[in-house]
Amino acid sequence: MSADARLILVIAIGQTIGWGTMFAAFALFVAPMEAELGWSRAAINAGLTLALLVSGFAAIPIGRRVDRDGARGLLAWGGWLGAVLLALWSMTESLPVYLGLWAAMGLAQAAALWGPAMALVVASARDPARSITAISFVTGFTATIFIPLTAWLIGALGWRGALLALAALQLLPGALTLWLLPAGPVRPATTAPGGFRLAAAVRRPAFLALAACFAAHAFIATGLGAHAIPLLRERGLPEASVLLLVALHGPFQVAARAALFALGARVTMREAGRLATCLVPLAMLILALAPADLSWLVLYALAWAIADGLMTILRAAGVMEILGREGYGTLSGALSVATVGPRMAAPLGIALIWEGRGRLRAGALVAGGSRRVGGGSLRSRGAPLINGRRCCYKSPPRCRRG
Repeated sequence: MSADARLILVIAIGQTIGWGTMFAAFALFVAPMEAELGWSRAAINAGLTLALLVSGFAAIPIGRRVDRDGARGLLAWGGWLGAVLLALWSMTESLPVYLGLWAAMGLAQAAALWGPAMALVVASARDPARSITAISFVTGFTATIFIPLTAWLIGALGWRGALLALAALQLLPGALTLWLLPAGPVRPATTAPGGFRLAAAVRRPAFLALAACFAAHAFIATGLGAHAIPLLRERGLPEASVLLLVALHGPFQVAARAALFALGARVTMREAGRLATCLVPLAMLILALAPADLSWLVLYALAWAIADGLMTILRAAGVMEILGREGYGTLSGALSVATVGPRMAAPLGIALIWEGRGRLRAGALVAGGSRRVGGGSLRSRGAPLINGRRCCYKSPPRCRRG
């Protein structure tokens, strides 16, 4: 097995398990915890909100650590921390302890999930963009695997036993990372040179435009995650059609990533991003204005899933192509911070629009309009600056003075 194939295998397995155990499965534990412990649904969901907040603000210091020391050890120890916290969650009887565990889970998510993993790929892979696309193709099946698996575990073992089973599974990514991936060089490929300054980097127009793009996407994705089902029900569709439209998101998203992988170098990340920024407003407009007919709303599901699938890849490979490798971990962390506010605001913000306008279709129009904020970064023709040179990303970079 080649080094790149081994890297893709380890990261894909680790990210699928990590997102499955530390994020995707969460919603299935709310009802049994509410029934046994008597906590409110809002209090239980506050744990995940707290984790998202902590992981967002931990992203920059963790990114700096990745740039300085590499991501291999951080991915392993972050994954094991997640396993310990899942086991402790299974024993909790106190709401303050539960919230404290989820604050710590935010640190585990920041260390073990997407950002550091993609930094390792950028630093190690011969063709990072293609490797990231292959990894995202596998991780697209996370919910498909972990939602039924977790439901079965809860039914068979109870919610506490299910958490212990997930904790045991979460031990695997760290073991695979240390066993199959070699220790990196003393200075990782993403190490920022002495002249790199985050304060200067975040003032670059390309960075600001990318931050706006990812913030808008985070707002829409989180808002639709919370409200897609009631939004579709409001259109008067049969329940089976509502569930079908939601279920189609995963297969359509994976198909888009597979197409991007097949196209390879014939499509740049900028071009994929431009397509995504066009498809999101189109999807929202179809959702808001199209007749309440399944054949029309399948077009919404297709457009939104393709855009969402491409944006996940752009979030990793596009940052490398547009901003360059140097300081990648730190820059990626800074971009994560830009998404914290929108993620926190989206469920309540769209709910308030719904309440104020009497229907969620107005929220779809607002979401589609906000998405246009980020499109400018993908129309920019500027190339990343590396060591004072303007570069068109290759591996290794080919640069010219400028």
